[in-house]
Amino acid sequence: MIMKNVISQLIDDFHERELPKPSIRNKAFAEIKGKADVVIGMRRSGKTWFCYQKIRELIASGVPKEAVVYLNFEDDRLLAFNVSHFQEILDVYFGKYPEFRRTRCYFFFDEIQRIDQWEMFIRRLLDSENIQVFITGSSSKLLGTEIATSLRGRSLSTEIFPFSFEEFLKFHEFFPDRPRTFGANTAAVLRKAVKDYRDTGGFPEVQNLDPHVRIEVLQGYIDAVLLKDIIERHQVGNVPVLKHLVRHIANSSGGKFSVNKFYNMMKSMSIKCTKNSLYAYLDHLTDAFLFFKVPIHSRSERSRLINPPKIYTIDTGLLNAVTFRNSYDYGPLLENMVFMHLRRGGHDVEYLNTKDGHEVDFFARSKISGEVRLIQACWGMSDQKTFERERNGLKSAMSEFSLSTGTIVTWDDEADLEDGIMAIPAWKWLLS
Repeated sequence: MIMKNVISQLIDDFHERELPKPSIRNKAFAEIKGKADVVIGMRRSGKTWFCYQKIRELIASGVPKEAVVYLNFEDDRLLAFNVSHFQEILDVYFGKYPEFRRTRCYFFFDEIQRIDQWEMFIRRLLDSENIQVFITGSSSKLLGTEIATSLRGRSLSTEIFPFSFEEFLKFHEFFPDRPRTFGANTAAVLRKAVKDYRDTGGFPEVQNLDPHVRIEVLQGYIDAVLLKDIIERHQVGNVPVLKHLVRHIANSSGGKFSVNKFYNMMKSMSIKCTKNSLYAYLDHLTDAFLFFKVPIHSRSERSRLINPPKIYTIDTGLLNAVTFRNSYDYGPLLENMVFMHLRRGGHDVEYLNTKDGHEVDFFARSKISGEVRLIQACWGMSDQKTFERERNGLKSAMSEFSLSTGTIVTWDDEADLEDGIMAIPAWKWLLS
């Protein structure tokens, strides 16, 4: 009986309170009848606010607010909630609003992965009720093992990341829409904005905070991911090794990561761990969207196994909060920004070693069109030796894959080079 009271209170609270006005994201729910809409992404990246955006749209279209239910399963009042209580949500809601039995309703379940066997209830809702279901979770496995058993083919996913550069510009009211021209005034605004974006990152909550407070908040995000999404969720016992791993990856973001090398480093420091546990921790960290693994581009499975992946971090603001960076060492941040832009844009991303020994940072294939793009990230053209190396890598890969164009994303240099290679500044490329 007590859980019914809690659910009743939460539904009433939601219907009575004013909805916050979210920053509009460049994403939309698919909303197909008979399928659950699943929103996934790292904690604090804006999944809940994306749901509020949808709820406001529904109400604006004429749906009564009472036809919408929102429950956050990380609310401390739902700590005792388990799979047997799901039916009580329906009992309480339709007890309050029996008239909605015959109309379409909209149920939003935030961080539902906290409840074991949640997917069985969602399947039943889809099969037997006239309810559009929206689910959020901080785990990419919401698309994998957890959904595979009961909801395969019954869900559509939307990934929410921290703000893109375009969303950052809108949030801070630099431009109402994406700039179409790049005259001197627009370019000056974008140059300043991209520096702020690099330093602050895109997590919505930290945008207008004092830098010291921002760093503290972002460090708290990592602690929350480690505690809730990894240590508690996967019963991780060796917490010191997990923290060493996070620090090590953050300090070499964009670099190649070898479990063997890290294992030997831990061994040399007399810190006990196993290689299997390190592989598992890395999987948990990528599952929680903190880091992303980028494999080598190769048709050979052996080559993919023996060449370590590169690892990127979800947000440059987060990187700045946990690492010390010299002012001349911004290249890795630029490379991270380029990777995240490609990842947001729905590309499968790999790095590439050409047959003649050159490396290309990004071999990116669009999941929709299949189009392949070759991209290097290079801070500037003034370091001629480095720039020529990047350019030669692109030329080699373009020849090998019969591609007519290649891109070098710089911090602020622009040039139309011969052989189909274009150097383009980040403040312009991030809006492409």
